[in-house]
Amino acid sequence: MNNAALNLDVNALLPELSMVVAAVVVMFLDVFNRGGRSVTRPVLPWVALLGVLAAAGASVWLLGQPVSTFQDMAIADLFAEGIDLVILVATGLSILLSVKYIPTVNPQTGEIYALLLLVASAMMVMGSAIDLIVVFLALETFSLGLYILSGVNRGNALSSEAAMKYFLLGAFASGFFVYGAALIYGATGATQFSQIGMQVMSGQADLNLLYPGIALLLVGFGFKVSLVPFHMWTPDVYQGAPTTITAFMSVATKAAAFAAFYRIFLVALPAQQPVWGWALAILAVLTMTLGNLAALRQTSLKRLLAYSSIAHAGYILIGLTTGTPAGADAALFYLLTYAFMNIGAFGIVTLLEQPGQMDVDISAVRGLGKRRPLLAFTFSVFLFSLAGVPPLAGFFAKFFIFGAAVQGGWSWLAAIGMLNSAIGAYYYLRIVVDMYFAEPTEETAIASKRSYAAAFGLAIAVVFTIGLGIFPNLWTALLEGGLNQIAMR
Repeated sequence: MNNAALNLDVNALLPELSMVVAAVVVMFLDVFNRGGRSVTRPVLPWVALLGVLAAAGASVWLLGQPVSTFQDMAIADLFAEGIDLVILVATGLSILLSVKYIPTVNPQTGEIYALLLLVASAMMVMGSAIDLIVVFLALETFSLGLYILSGVNRGNALSSEAAMKYFLLGAFASGFFVYGAALIYGATGATQFSQIGMQVMSGQADLNLLYPGIALLLVGFGFKVSLVPFHMWTPDVYQGAPTTITAFMSVATKAAAFAAFYRIFLVALPAQQPVWGWALAILAVLTMTLGNLAALRQTSLKRLLAYSSIAHAGYILIGLTTGTPAGADAALFYLLTYAFMNIGAFGIVTLLEQPGQMDVDISAVRGLGKRRPLLAFTFSVFLFSLAGVPPLAGFFAKFFIFGAAVQGGWSWLAAIGMLNSAIGAYYYLRIVVDMYFAEPTEETAIASKRSYAAAFGLAIAVVFTIGLGIFPNLWTALLEGGLNQIAMR
C-alpha cells in the first residue's frame, strides 16, 4: 500500500481520544489520594463525566462534517457517531449511578473510573473500525477492562467468580474470533472490509476458507452480544458484577459488538447475505425465545434483567438479518432506547440493594408503590418500555425493527419477534403488579440511599425513555441512512 495515500485525519478518532485524555487526567488526579488521603477523590466521577461530555460534543460536531478516515482503518461516519453516542450515554449514566455506589464496593474509585473511560473508548473504536485487525485490538482492549471491572468487589465471592468466568469464556471466544479473521484473510488476502468485499464480489475469494471464517466470527460476536447458545456467562457475570458495571456492560458491550458485527457483514460480506442471513435468523429466534422463557423463572432481579438482555440481543439481531438500511437505522434507534431504559432499570436495582449485597430478590419490590411511589413509578416506566408498551421508546424500537424485517422479506421472523415480546411483557408487568397491588412484607426493600447524582441519572433516563417514544423522529432523522453511508465504504 502506498503510504502517501494514507489519510491521517485525527478527526476520525476525536471522540475516542477525548475519552483517553479524560482517563489519563483521572489517573493523574487519583495519585493525590494515596496514603489514606482523599483530596481529589470526590471530584473523580465528575472529571470522568466531563470527559464523556467532551467526547459527546466531538461526536455531535462530527455529525456535520465530511466523512473522515484514519489510515483506512477507522472511519467517522453517521453509523460510527451514532454508536459513539449510544456508548457515551451508557457511560455517562453509569458514572452518575456510581457516584455513591462504587465507593461502597471498592474504595479505589480512581482506577475504576479510568478503566470505565478506557473501556468505553475501545468500544467506540469498534464502531469506527473498518479493518479486522483494529476490530480485534479494540475487542481485546475493552474485554480485558471488563474482566477487571466485573471483579472489583474483591471482598465478594460472587464478584470474583463472575470475573473468572468472564475471563475464561471471553478468552475462549476471542480465539474463535481471531481464527475466523485469519481464515477470512486467507480467503481474500485482505483485512480491510472494503477490500474483502471487492475480493468476494469479484469471485476471487476462496469459499472453502471464507465460510468457516464467517462461522467462527459468528461465534466470537455471539459471545459478546450474548446470543444463544453463546450466552452461558451472562446471568452469572451480570449477577456477580457490581450493579452499575452490569448496567454499563449490558448496553455498551452490545452497541460495540453489534457495530462491528454490522460493518463486517454488511460491508465486507454482503454477497453472502443469503447464507449468513438465515444463520442469523435462526440465532435470533433461539436467542429471543430462550431469553424470554428463562426470564419467566427468575426470582433475582439481576438475573431476570440478564435474561431480558439476552432476549433484546435477539431483537437487535433481526435488524442485521435483513441486511437493509432500514434494519441498521432501526438497530441504532433500538440501542439508544435500550441504553436509557435498561440502565435505568439497573439503577433502580442499585437503590433497592441492601448494604453488603449486590442483588435484589423480586419479592423485595412488593408494595413498593405504597412505600416509595416515585421510585415505583420510575421503575414502571423502564419496565413498560422494555416490554414495548406504547407510547414509550421501547415500543417504537421494536416497531422499527419488526417493520424493517417485514420490508426486507422476513415477515415470519417479525411475527416470532412479536410473539416473544408478548412473552417478555408478562415478566416485566408481573413486577409492576407486585409493586402496586401486593402488600408490603418484611422483605420489601426500602430505598434509604440518598444520591443526587443517581437521581439525576434516573431522571435523564426517564425523560428520554418517554421523550424518544413521543418524538422518535428526533433521533431517526439525525442518523437515518447510516448504513447507506457505510455501504459506500
